[in-house]
Parts: sequence; structure tokens; C-alpha cells
Amino acid sequence: MSDEHFSLFEGTQSQRMALVGEVTILMLKGAGYAAVFCLAMWGGFAALTAAGGLLPAESQDALDPTPWSHLDLAPSELAYT
Repeated sequence: MSDEHFSLFEGTQSQRMALVGEVTILMLKGAGYAAVFCLAMWGGFAALTAAGGLLPAESQDALDPTPWSHLDLAPSELAYT
């Protein structure tokens, strides 16, 4: 490693403790990123659920909007040409 490497724990008494401190900070940083990602996903699901709750009750009784929903054929019997 080069001598210009910056360490948060340069003043500690042993290199082992400095390494433990740096690894701990890196693990906490990764846990923070994971928490932000999980909270963003939860917020997205909560927003979709809230938007679904705003829809009228008749929307749940509507037919499937897919173009093949009226066919009683198996997917293998459909001709895609």
C-alpha cells in the first residue's frame, strides 16, 4: 500500500484495531445503503397500494385488458405469425 493512504484510525495503537475500525465503518456504510434501498422499495409499494385504494370498486369487476383474454386456447395453440 502507498504511504498516501488516508485512514480514519491512523492514531490508534495497533494496525489490527485500525483495520477493525475501517471494516466496521465500511459494513455500516453498506448497511445504510441497503436500508435506503429497502425503504425506497417499501415506499414504492406503499404508493402503489395507496393508488390502488383510490380506484373505484367497479375497477375490480372489469374484464382483463389483455388482447388474448377472450380466447379459450392454451398459449401453445396460439399462432404468433
